[in-house]
Amino acid sequence: MDGGLTPRGGVRVNGRDYRWPREGLVVVCLDGSSFEYVREAIDAGVAPFLASLVERGFLRTAEAAMPTFTNPNNVSIVTGVPPARHGICGNFFLDRASGQAVMMNDARFLRAETILAAFSRAGATVAAITAKDKLRHLLGAGLTGLCASAEQEGQAVYSAGLSEHVLRRGVELARTAKPDVMYLSTSDFVQHAYPPGSPQANAFYAAVDVHLAALDATGAALVVTADHGMRAKADASGRARIVFLQTLLDDDFGAESATVILPITDPYVAHHGSLGAFATVYVRSSGSVPAMIARLTVERGVEQALGRDAACERFDLPPDRTGDIVVCADGDTRPLEHAVNGRPKNYDAFWVGLNLLAHA
Repeated sequence: MDGGLTPRGGVRVNGRDYRWPREGLVVVCLDGSSFEYVREAIDAGVAPFLASLVERGFLRTAEAAMPTFTNPNNVSIVTGVPPARHGICGNFFLDRASGQAVMMNDARFLRAETILAAFSRAGATVAAITAKDKLRHLLGAGLTGLCASAEQEGQAVYSAGLSEHVLRRGVELARTAKPDVMYLSTSDFVQHAYPPGSPQANAFYAAVDVHLAALDATGAALVVTADHGMRAKADASGRARIVFLQTLLDDDFGAESATVILPITDPYVAHHGSLGAFATVYVRSSGSVPAMIARLTVERGVEQALGRDAACERFDLPPDRTGDIVVCADGDTRPLEHAVNGRPKNYDAFWVGLNLLAHA
């Protein structure tokens, strides 16, 4: 960590210089907001503020960090570096020493200082409000200032109100406390449940638009981004497309030959449970890795399977928290009838489709 004052009066964090905000800075991360949601809301006429930003050319596209989950991408935003540097590469990883799956939402797993912490240490007033509590500990690492979650403040987790609470609190703080730096991160409950352009999604973005306009009116510099997008992953009937990786590997290579970890697993089971389009495989014998990669690569529903070194280089992942094989789903596959004892098991399910929406 190299946070400190720079000669120009800003701060240096993780090898980069950041200027001191003259009028205050507000960064809003709209969780799960692929631009299609914004575009549909604009076209429906319910997001005039966002429309004005697009019309004035204040729009850039950016690639999400892999895996495209909430925590790795929010941490990438607030540190300015990829998971290979900051260490947060999912919600779970397998601790090779203990053989146990470990949840990675504690600040002790963070390997890079946040920009928020560096500014607060340099004397700036800093505030961070997030929707779900799983992110609060990471955003608050080293931060002297307000760091809270809407969940912690009693808001219903599975509701659009969780995100609206975050933005409402942000507007209140911007008008009263006027922090030098403020970070607001919402929930993707709406995006998991409703597609772009749906009445529910447009209603949500209409509310978001009002709050963003209010934040802009405070005079602070405003940046609005997303942590990841969404993709519909189901057949025409809405049936989920699933490959059961653990079962597949057990059947082809023997029980206990490998352990599949779904890094998306977290306590918010109504969002995505233990299902996701990115999986890591920890292999008992390294000699089996090439054969397993070859087998996974030809499986319908799998877009690519990479060895650890190749995956870490391609996706900027930390090798010690990445499995021997990384598997990415194909978003355009057909249903697969494969389960344990006739029904799915959460620990070994791997989404290539979902009847709602899954992370891109």
